[in-house]
Amino acid sequence: MARLVKIAIAGEGGQGVQAIGDVLAEAGNAEGKEALYIPNFGVEQRGGVSVAFVQISDEQIGSPKFQSGDIVIALSERAVARTKQYVTKDTLFVYDSSLISVPEVADEAVGMQVYDTVAPEAMAVATSEQVQSSAVQLPTVAKQIIGIPATEIAQRELTPRVFNMIVLGATIRAAGIINMETIRKALEHKLGPKFEADPKLRELNYRALERGVELVEEALQKEGK
Repeated sequence: MARLVKIAIAGEGGQGVQAIGDVLAEAGNAEGKEALYIPNFGVEQRGGVSVAFVQISDEQIGSPKFQSGDIVIALSERAVARTKQYVTKDTLFVYDSSLISVPEVADEAVGMQVYDTVAPEAMAVATSEQVQSSAVQLPTVAKQIIGIPATEIAQRELTPRVFNMIVLGATIRAAGIINMETIRKALEHKLGPKFEADPKLRELNYRALERGVELVEEALQKEGK
């Protein structure tokens, strides 16, 4: 049976969202699948939300736009608000728990920039302080909601410059339609000269990919799914 995966990834300008969409589409095409990537830059250079819409399918894609996503990933408070419209009961919603503070409720309550660079350390810290000062309401209709501490892991274990590679790894694991080796080949195509000039950069990017996969797997196991 043919499979189509619709993905929406949103974040602040400078978090490398569009680089993720570009790599996903290239990897999908490399595997002989139909892959469509549509960037929505908005006014992110002035502080807006940047959204990457990606579709990957075993067959021809019927429409360049979609009303609901199978995977929706939000990397900031404003990204949550921007992507809620794409979340349904069939959506896996992933958010960066390092930057998005979720209000606690009682049990009875009802309810890159460039490829090898994401956000400078100063921006990451400033964004964290800004977001943690308030709580955001996550979608209530999603099939499943998981938080991954992508920014925290990038800062503590690697470098903020490979934050978007952590998110890319998380997306790969959540979508389950592209092989990791194909993603690595796409990165080699994009960043080969930089990797050759600085082999440590290749190691950092690949480790970041692996950590993204691990973070989603840990979150899914915690939720018992």
